[in-house]
Amino acid sequence: MCILVLSLSRFFVPISRELINQAVLLPLAICVACVGCGKSSNDSIALPSEDHGSTANVVATVGMVAELVRNVGGEHVQVTQICGSGVDPHLYKPTRDDVQTIMGADVVFYCGLMLEGKMADVLKKISSNKPVFAVTEAIDKATLFQPPEFEGHYDPHVWNDVSAWAECVTIVEQELAKFDPKHAEDYAANAKQYRAEFTKLHEYGVKVLGSIPEKSRVLITSHDAFNYFGRAYGLDVLGVQGLSTESEAGIQRINELVDLLVEKSVKAVFVESSVSRKNIDALVEGAKSRGHDVVVGGELFSDAMGATGTYEGTYLGMLDHNISTAARALGGDVPPGGFQGKHSGSEHSGSEHSGSEHSGSEGGGADSSVQENAVQEKVAS
Repeated sequence: MCILVLSLSRFFVPISRELINQAVLLPLAICVACVGCGKSSNDSIALPSEDHGSTANVVATVGMVAELVRNVGGEHVQVTQICGSGVDPHLYKPTRDDVQTIMGADVVFYCGLMLEGKMADVLKKISSNKPVFAVTEAIDKATLFQPPEFEGHYDPHVWNDVSAWAECVTIVEQELAKFDPKHAEDYAANAKQYRAEFTKLHEYGVKVLGSIPEKSRVLITSHDAFNYFGRAYGLDVLGVQGLSTESEAGIQRINELVDLLVEKSVKAVFVESSVSRKNIDALVEGAKSRGHDVVVGGELFSDAMGATGTYEGTYLGMLDHNISTAARALGGDVPPGGFQGKHSGSEHSGSEHSGSEHSGSEGGGADSSVQENAVQEKVAS
């Protein structure tokens, strides 16, 4: 068809760019519509194919959720992660490729509780035709924080309390078993083993962070991502910004925290891997101007795990890093290698964000109206 058009263009007036675009995009739109319109006869989850020699194609939005699926699913799943290392899920805008990846999945898992703010509409629309699950649905509502400033919504950063995040293992185990009942026993065994590791890590956190002197049990970070962490491990937690990184820190908030640093002689504050450090640097300078020296105690992983292929690029490694780094900087007793002997004890550099888990991660946060419109049109199809 295209060759014929090019040949005829030598003899007739040129075809307009708009007409060519329509000819190319119309088949693409039809293909996308076909992907999204086939609804399963099972209301809770799409049925697998008869041939289960291949692995299930599972998409997860963020690393912490992807880790749940990888460890419970084991060899029976192939996991694609949308938001890579150092990518802020609060601000991330799904690309056209992200939408295509989600639509091509067998099962989709996401955190929920509004963590994936700008992906929420995409996930909601796709869920009418595909099994899409928020892992935090399994958590008892009594466990969740509901800060007044969040207008009736819950704090989504549940993974910072290992014991609470362990509850999310259940929904992954159950839904994978429904999709692939042939391997249900494997999923159950993997889930049991993973919960046991969670229990050990949580006990490590209680012990190590509990060794921090009472006066120094204050954790100040870039934004309010560590409320669950503080509750689980006995720390007073304060963030310069609010729960979402979309909020801005005011001069008054920074001055209040500087007063607290001086008053309580806090030794260290912490930057985050997926958030700008400018507000933390302002705290350090503000305290110094008041005659109190504060150091940056290290970089914590808040909304994203470490780089792929590293210890911190796993959930257990991420939490070990946060627990061990915070405890060491605030005067606690920390084993040289942390929880599993793999923690280096040095400040982690946040300058390199791979975003390599999925090709759509690169540039996904760009403010492009063209990109947003394209994504909305694709989902609507």
